[in-house]
Amino acid sequence: MNKRKKYVMLAVPIVMVILVLTPFVYVQVNKLVYAHRVTEYLIEEKKYTQEDIESVEGIWNVKLPPFSALVKFKDEPDVEYIYFAHNEVLQFAHRISEEAQRREPN
Repeated sequence: MNKRKKYVMLAVPIVMVILVLTPFVYVQVNKLVYAHRVTEYLIEEKKYTQEDIESVEGIWNVKLPPFSALVKFKDEPDVEYIYFAHNEVLQFAHRISEEAQRREPN
């Protein structure tokens, strides 16, 4: 086999792997970026401390907008806040966990 054919046979699988992995890497990186933006917003602008925040998780949505962040605070473990962090950070919604809803008497 000549050198050129060897390079082509090596390059094709590498390009295929890159094409397959690119969307996965894109989603994971954006989830991290959005979580970081929201964390900075909460700490720097809203003056929460790191101890006040239980978790900030970047999430990928099938619906638009595709990326947001899910925030839980330590003093409200049953409430999840959804933030968008596109041009500016905005709290979009909140939801009460299913477990807390089951505990509530009707």
